[in-house]
Amino acid sequence: MDGRPATNHKSASEQARSTLIWTTDQTSASFLVNEDAGTRILGTPPPAGGTRFAVIEFQPGNTVHGVHRTDTIDYVICIAGEIDMDLDDSTVTMRAGDVMVQLGTNHAWANRGKVPARVAFVLIDGTPKRAGSVTGAQNAR
Repeated sequence: MDGRPATNHKSASEQARSTLIWTTDQTSASFLVNEDAGTRILGTPPPAGGTRFAVIEFQPGNTVHGVHRTDTIDYVICIAGEIDMDLDDSTVTMRAGDVMVQLGTNHAWANRGKVPARVAFVLIDGTPKRAGSVTGAQNAR
């Protein structure tokens, strides 16, 4: 859909702001849609069988993202700043331009820097479904 920039901003707190860019209900997804799928209200994971594309801006010192996991394959692109992904036994630091593929791991995001970190996330629904994962309309925050 052509039009204005995404405006579906969701804030867990003043420390992080998420903007949903687009979502699909399934893959393969039709490109013949008459809906701005970026205006939907979603939790953290995509719809079952679908995808979710969002950009999150994490303010310095953010602490809102506790340890969580989704049953998804995530493409993660650090657009600006620097962000730490804390795992069960290590920390991965992403800087602007870095890209990673995350496979349903337990993780938490923390901006320990001095400037905002902007990160793009594409979540693709995956299998298997595990107890304890963030599902449906739940938010990881």
